[in-house]
Amino acid sequence: MPIFGALIKRNATLGGRLESRILQAKPYQHQLNTFKRLIRRASITSFGQYYDFKDILRDEDPIRAFQEKVPLFDYNTMHDRWWHMSLNDVENVAWRGRIKYFALSSGTSGAPSKHIPVSEDMQRAMRRAGLKMFFALSRFPIDPQLYTKGMMMLGGSTDLIDQGDHYLGDLSGINASKPPIWLRPYYKPGVKIARIRSYEERISEIVKKAPEWDVGFLAGIPSWLQLMMERIIAHYQLETIHDIWPNLTVCVHGGVHFEPYRKGFEKLTAKPLVYLDSYLASEGFIAFQARPQTRSMKMLLHDGIFYEFIPFTSEHFDEEGNLIGNPKTVTIADVKEGIDYALVLSTCSGAWRYLIGDTVRFTDVPRSEIIISGRTKHYLSICGEHLSIDNMNQGIQHVEEVLNVSIPEFTVSAIRSGSFFAHKWYIGADPLVEPARIIPLLDQRLKEVNDDYGIERASVLKDIEVEVIPVSLFYKWHELHGKMGGQNKFPRVMRHEAFREWEAFVQANRSK
Repeated sequence: MPIFGALIKRNATLGGRLESRILQAKPYQHQLNTFKRLIRRASITSFGQYYDFKDILRDEDPIRAFQEKVPLFDYNTMHDRWWHMSLNDVENVAWRGRIKYFALSSGTSGAPSKHIPVSEDMQRAMRRAGLKMFFALSRFPIDPQLYTKGMMMLGGSTDLIDQGDHYLGDLSGINASKPPIWLRPYYKPGVKIARIRSYEERISEIVKKAPEWDVGFLAGIPSWLQLMMERIIAHYQLETIHDIWPNLTVCVHGGVHFEPYRKGFEKLTAKPLVYLDSYLASEGFIAFQARPQTRSMKMLLHDGIFYEFIPFTSEHFDEEGNLIGNPKTVTIADVKEGIDYALVLSTCSGAWRYLIGDTVRFTDVPRSEIIISGRTKHYLSICGEHLSIDNMNQGIQHVEEVLNVSIPEFTVSAIRSGSFFAHKWYIGADPLVEPARIIPLLDQRLKEVNDDYGIERASVLKDIEVEVIPVSLFYKWHELHGKMGGQNKFPRVMRHEAFREWEAFVQANRSK
């Protein structure tokens, strides 16, 4: 077995070197090639004919022609004008052929239940991207024997909803329903358990089987991975997860910023894990952490997605995060470091100039490395403070470090404070902490990382309010709304009616 592990690592290393040589080409050249391939393959579709993709390809500057002819879309406009036909089994709508799979989004913004098309071409692209991430592990300090250990992938159920002519499910469930051949011998919790639809039942089965597995890798949303480990540790009365999985070494996480979960993970483990961040959205595999020297992620530039970027400023987006007009986008050739961009995708699943709702920031342009800085509609700017999720994460991380507590969950909203405004935070902490200890630390750190926030705090933005609640209430909220497990995550920013509903829920459940 050690020889087999060394062989796998050697192949991964060779694959990583080959990938590095491929990526020596200019990022823009990769994107131009991807763009042309997408336009060429979609030229026979109804969308491609409507916007004359063949004519775009003939233009001496096809990307400019594409941007001039095709408008920007959000989910509602893309669904109402095009994707609804794919849901009704019409072929060649926005991508070639029939779409057999639709990913159900977590519904944290916009439509309550989005149906994102997942074509066979996109499934292949995501499998290629997953293999590239596997290759990247050769750059990390990992024992070759680890490559023969189990990979616990905690996602949505693989028992997809059969609609007759197509299937619905969480993207992680769609991907896990057809795992690549190289992964199948190592895939945990296995096909039978992965098909269980109830998250609680699936976790119970994982807990029962845990002693039988030699798990070296974890993959999933941090909150659900943490909950799974807590359940296993409590059931077997262990000190840490390493008492049952001594070879656990790597955690591949995504969906949310990991730092608020780090202290919680450290309490559950006996030795440090190698953490790899990934950016896998329902619309496609966008980026992953490719080297140990950074926590930023390398964008996948030739895997079925063409990217455009809109500077996330008040010139282009209103205070609710809605697009203003039809702003000019930039390509990978013209991005700059340190600027928040709203991400726009065109994909091999039939998304075209599609605002995904995320904002990203380039940390290394030559390497095409990014961090996710927030959501276009999940930030606070009630009076010009422009507080992003990245700012919030930095504030929470500071509180964790100073008070030595774990804060895996939080949410915040703007509220009235007399004739002015304030921010109200609900913080899930372990152990519980007096709000009076959190408020000055959080407020000061937010002032340090965001000048606009500091200016507004000196005038119309009043003192922040904080309520500290058990982390379990966030999970109960998920359960109440049928969003346990999978790619579901709690919204960091809540607005208006959703926040009022949340407050009523907390008051009714905090003493139970």
